[in-house]
Amino acid sequence: MTPSSSASSCSFRITRTAEDLAQTITAISQRLVKLEQRQQSIEMQLIQSQSEPAEEEFVMLDGIDELLKECQELLGISLPVDNGNDFCSQDDKQDELAA
Repeated sequence: MTPSSSASSCSFRITRTAEDLAQTITAISQRLVKLEQRQQSIEMQLIQSQSEPAEEEFVMLDGIDELLKECQELLGISLPVDNGNDFCSQDDKQDELAA
């Protein structure tokens, strides 16, 4: 091999190796972008799954409050006020009903 042929062959290998490295870096970069997008998607799902039960609980509690109010209205019972002796015992209520 002549010196110029050897230099040309070496230059070709360097160029080819550089192109292969560039393709590899591009492929790795694309995979990295996909992984970052997937990670963001998973994080959003996690955040939504953590926040949804709290919202559902509030809705359920609001529904329970409404049911309690409706039941109290149907029974004619007002909300108890904590004044100490304002509560009747069960026996007192039965005595009133019997009279």
